[in-house]
Amino acid sequence: MLKKIRETIEYLESRISEKPEIGIILGTGLGGLVKEIEVQHTFPYEFIPNFPVSTVDGHRGQLIFGTMNGKNIVAMQGRFHYYEGYTMQEITFPVRVMKFLGINTLILSNASGGVNPDFEVGDIMVVDDHVNLMKDNPLIGKNEDEIGTRFPDMCQAYDPNLIEQAFLIAGRHGIKLQRGVYAAVSGPTFETPAEYRYIRTIGADAVGMSTVPEVITARHMGLKCFAVSIISDLGVPGKIVEISHKHVIDAASAVEPLMTRIIKDLVLA
Repeated sequence: MLKKIRETIEYLESRISEKPEIGIILGTGLGGLVKEIEVQHTFPYEFIPNFPVSTVDGHRGQLIFGTMNGKNIVAMQGRFHYYEGYTMQEITFPVRVMKFLGINTLILSNASGGVNPDFEVGDIMVVDDHVNLMKDNPLIGKNEDEIGTRFPDMCQAYDPNLIEQAFLIAGRHGIKLQRGVYAAVSGPTFETPAEYRYIRTIGADAVGMSTVPEVITARHMGLKCFAVSIISDLGVPGKIVEISHKHVIDAASAVEPLMTRIIKDLVLA
């Protein structure tokens, strides 16, 4: 892993001028934040050594370096998923690279199904905890002590200060935010009604197919994390309807400008 990280770092650092402070991962239908970045360099994933390639609609597939609100950032416009056939280590490899490039904070976004009966389609949920139902973990295998401890603590996987700042920002802009627990499943099927009930019963408020592997990896390396989830459909009894990936993209894209406003201000905080 370290050899691959160093190969990728060498490729990128020879082509960028500034070290990024903040990393951003943009989820399904949420790539519009890129419009707020003063872009300096763009690298399609297929040209970056050791990077996987996005195979899902709604994920552009490029690494962007630039500035936002005066902060140097690196943004993944499109992420990788377990259901694409990648290993957990491949999915989270870009997070390792961003850490070695210099980031201290990781901001993530995703689209998810709401299982909290108080949620509605279009709600924005700040993630304050998660449940890993993916039956795998990116830290399984030999631990690299140079990267992180063998047994990282996850009692505050999502930074309380960043969560507080997000709610203050939302309040200033009149944006309604929800707060809750995100359950991560492998996908690629959307959940059955029984699975939705199970996920709600074990304490989650939303369910999706990403984010948790990246957060585990980020915390392993001591990065602060903030994640936001746009509720694109509902897994609530009486409100469950047949959905498609296009439905998820459309629902997320409709709310994306509000999410972008929060993240842009959060970068400055």
